[in-house]
Amino acid sequence: MPSNIEIKARVHDFASLQTRVESISDTSVQILHQCDTFFACANGRLKLRRFPDGTGELIFYQRSDTTGAKTSHYIIYPTSNPDLLNETLTKSNGLLGEVIKERHLYLVGQTRIHLDKVERLGNFMELEVVLQTGQSESEGVAIANQLIEQLHIQPEDLIATAYFDLLYP
Repeated sequence: MPSNIEIKARVHDFASLQTRVESISDTSVQILHQCDTFFACANGRLKLRRFPDGTGELIFYQRSDTTGAKTSHYIIYPTSNPDLLNETLTKSNGLLGEVIKERHLYLVGQTRIHLDKVERLGNFMELEVVLQTGQSESEGVAIANQLIEQLHIQPEDLIATAYFDLLYP
């Protein structure tokens, strides 16, 4: 199963952080509009991410709820019919809730930096260091921690849980 190292934090000054991220990014910003619908799942988290073009991705992941760098194992399944998949999962598993966000995506080396504007919640930053084949988790943690320092993210702004958990405590 693919894995990455994640860190998530609250953002108090979106524009300032965006400027810092843009100064180190390898790419121009890609703005994504995402609606994540979460379903009951006994062995991790299961969400259907829908995009404005009518496509989607079913994403299963397992990750601990701790602040700072943590490993996430995931499987992503693309779908061209997210509405039917949503209906199927709602009837079979049970719908838990939705998270709607505007995501500003940047790439720095093997790291995806997301600057997220989450409806009903506020602004956040998420790092995903996508681990390469044979790369250790500790190496990914070192990359994530270096970026957190470089972007001036404060320890008190780190959060342990998913946006879903903050919206539906």
